[in-house]
Amino acid sequence: MSEAQDIIVQEPPEEQSIEEKEEQIVSFVREAAAQPSELEALREELDKAKAQAIEYLDGWQRSRAELANARKRFEKERGEAGQLANGTLLRKLLPALDDLDRAMNTVPPDLADHPWMNGIALVQRKFLTALESAGVKPMTVQPGDQFDPAVHEAVTHEENENHKEGEIIAEVQKGYWLGEQVLRPALVRVAK
Repeated sequence: MSEAQDIIVQEPPEEQSIEEKEEQIVSFVREAAAQPSELEALREELDKAKAQAIEYLDGWQRSRAELANARKRFEKERGEAGQLANGTLLRKLLPALDDLDRAMNTVPPDLADHPWMNGIALVQRKFLTALESAGVKPMTVQPGDQFDPAVHEAVTHEENENHKEGEIIAEVQKGYWLGEQVLRPALVRVAK
């Protein structure tokens, strides 16, 4: 056989009509539209990951804030516990300071400049300095101040022409602060 005989002649495919081609295109577009594209699926996955990351970040920030608040609360409670323990000891020392103050206030004038009295005055100043370094400060109470049951303790309620009802007539015993808390209320006489 000759080479010419070996060649198979292919016939051109049947031509499709325009309607058939349009129908195939519409069918292809419908199938493509019915299936979510890979890009859309990736976008949905990305949105889910972003939402989860925001949720994790929010949880982490809340936990961090809770931890910081717990630390602050612990430090405050620890400080208050230490101050309460100090307060118990300091409260026991205040009567000795009261006695020392009374002794210094009743010194006869002829002994005021005696070296022994100067030594007692030095002890009193050191005592007050030690209390101040522990955060103890005396309350300032003046006649005519308004009575406050949170910081004063009434020893008596008396009729008094010079003071209105509820005003302090006189201080009987000094009160003291420990920081911002009352260590010992001031004992006072109050007008009624």
